[in-house]
Amino acid sequence: MTLIKSISGIRGTIGGKKGESLTPNDVVKYAAAFGQWAKENSEFRKIVIGRDARPSGELIAKMVSGTLQSLGIDVVDLGLSTTPTVEMAVPAEQAAGGIIITASHNPNGWNALKLLNADGEFINDEQGKKVLELADSGEIKFAYSKDLGEYKVDNSYFDFHIDKILELPLVDVETIKNANLKIAVDAVNSTGALAIPKLLDKLGVRDYKIFYDEPNGLFPHNPEPLPENITHICNEVESGRYNLGIVVDPDVDRLAFVADNGEPFGEEYTLVMIADYVLKNTPGNTVSNMSSTRALKDVTLKNGGQYEASAVGEVNVVTKMKATNAVIGGEGNGGVIYPELHYGRDALVGIALFLTALAKFGKSSSFMRATYPNYHISKNKIDLTKDIDVDHVLAEVKKKYEKHPINTEDGVKIDFESEWVHLRKSNTEPIIRIYSESESQNTAEVLAKKIMMDIKEIVSEKVED
Repeated sequence: MTLIKSISGIRGTIGGKKGESLTPNDVVKYAAAFGQWAKENSEFRKIVIGRDARPSGELIAKMVSGTLQSLGIDVVDLGLSTTPTVEMAVPAEQAAGGIIITASHNPNGWNALKLLNADGEFINDEQGKKVLELADSGEIKFAYSKDLGEYKVDNSYFDFHIDKILELPLVDVETIKNANLKIAVDAVNSTGALAIPKLLDKLGVRDYKIFYDEPNGLFPHNPEPLPENITHICNEVESGRYNLGIVVDPDVDRLAFVADNGEPFGEEYTLVMIADYVLKNTPGNTVSNMSSTRALKDVTLKNGGQYEASAVGEVNVVTKMKATNAVIGGEGNGGVIYPELHYGRDALVGIALFLTALAKFGKSSSFMRATYPNYHISKNKIDLTKDIDVDHVLAEVKKKYEKHPINTEDGVKIDFESEWVHLRKSNTEPIIRIYSESESQNTAEVLAKKIMMDIKEIVSEKVED
């Protein structure tokens, strides 16, 4: 059983004891604390909620709605929705904030409350700590019966979101329509099955098929859009019936592509290729987190801009994007943030921009992928157990590699001559993530394994002491 409280929200496994997993007690506790925080920090008395399709979502949504109404807050429920759609609905509704009920890439035994401010952006670390303080204090003021909040369902926001995407100057519907693309989509049995057909229809794509199109939350594979998890869609494209594959995660804020030869672009290159298109038309700066490929830096410098790296986490990327006036940014997990639309990872706008770029390119998607720097990232993890002291591990790794340039803004990132490795505690799972990058896949994997062996030795020595 797991319950994680971080800048990525309140996330946990379903079932078990309160305080140890995401139980009804915990849902009510943290929803009430967030509602109290929202009331104290906004003149509005309205909160927007939405959920992905995982089985526990509807039940949690009812608990969240009832809790917020009990605080005197009106609730606008988008029902089955996407994370970016809820993010856009919050300011459109003039709401005090939003709650997205999704555990994103985690398996369907998990769920979470992802918390948004009045701008439709994730609350920051300081605000999150205040919500946690309110939750633990128990000092929540509920409304009298005459002041209870109202509840309404609004199913119009998919169209609102997509229409705003179509209004973007860099989205060219006519060019996409004329490209006659044949697209296979893996919607992982979640809300992408509802949103993506609407988007493709409005973009003029006539030939597409949605696989895993039942929004029942029964994910057909690990829902994280990594190459090893998307083999079905790769095989569909490789068969020759389609010339592009699109894969999203359950809440549609992460995006991956498959080239016409059936090879994954790699989720790292989603942002790289879309950023290149944006930068060629609107020169400026970019930001990604420090676990993302250096290819974005290469592309940015080539287009005359400046690149900055942030700590991992969407809110950290957004903060640095605002500070550097970045025209595009995101994370190497397939998360694209295009501030011309809104400050949030958004697979739908990513699809629209990418299809425009591909259509204008005029050649195959595999040829397009081959025009970019070819780096390889090895993504690994170590499960956290009670005998692993993460702070001690990071300190010892830093000491071991002190002769190399090291960044400790978020865990430990070590830069070697032609490679880097980044290890940090996850915000979303009880694990240590170990990412490494090189121009060779083998070198990246060897480097990651070396660091993982270092960690095991450090833990073993600690236990012996």
